[in-house]
Amino acid sequence: MTQPKHVQIGQVTCGNDLPLTVIAGPCQLESLDHAMMIAEQMAEACAKAGASFVFKASYDKANRTSLSGRRGLGIEEGLDILATVRDRLGCPILTDIHDAEQAIRAAKTADIIQIPAFLCRQTDLLLTAGQTGAVINIKKGQFLAPWDMPNVAAKVASTGNENILLTERGASFGYNTLVADMRSLPIMARTGYPVIMDATHSVQQPGGQGGSSGGQREFAPVMARAAVALGVAGVFIETHEDPDNAPSDGPNMIHLDRMPALIASLMAFDKLAKADPLSA
Repeated sequence: MTQPKHVQIGQVTCGNDLPLTVIAGPCQLESLDHAMMIAEQMAEACAKAGASFVFKASYDKANRTSLSGRRGLGIEEGLDILATVRDRLGCPILTDIHDAEQAIRAAKTADIIQIPAFLCRQTDLLLTAGQTGAVINIKKGQFLAPWDMPNVAAKVASTGNENILLTERGASFGYNTLVADMRSLPIMARTGYPVIMDATHSVQQPGGQGGSSGGQREFAPVMARAAVALGVAGVFIETHEDPDNAPSDGPNMIHLDRMPALIASLMAFDKLAKADPLSA
């Protein structure tokens, strides 16, 4: 069995054999006050439960279903807000990138730069991201098998940067539907890299509302608990105080007021899983 790799993210150490890391925040940045409100509540909930916390939010949603979809604040304002959240709370921050230029700019601020699932095989993007030296979170494409991900990770590792996270977010199943195959988590863990379960995007219904994506947020906690019970490095959860009126991905985001109880239960599952690790 491959020895688990530990990735340092600011003051957080992430690994498949370490206590759970929670990556959480709104899908899209809305304002500094809004980001701080969510980040403060999440940091408090994670600290109380004993989980490590990384704040995530996107400055640009470049893959919206419709041209009319709200994309966000843009890279300059977005990175300024993320930097302020990190400076005030001391937590690492994660954000998406969509091209090589963004990788270079975002890595100057973000602790983790994230490769969206649709872009996970874009070689030039992966190489540029790796060259920044930042932690790279690669979301497994909806079109890829888990055993394809070592090839993706190898592109980043070829730059000398092995600060890599691999994230499961479901696989396409017909039209407007995703399924999460829990076998993918231990399969990707064979690489040694920390494996993250994206509990909210795995219940997304891409393009399911015609001009936007739908989702089944009631099943996001189910996905999170199932994954953590297997023993993963972390969970990725999008949350909002009013998901039904959020600018993006509202149907699959978890209500903010439900997050403390969920995180507490996840830490109980994590403790059990890490005490008796599975191998595959």
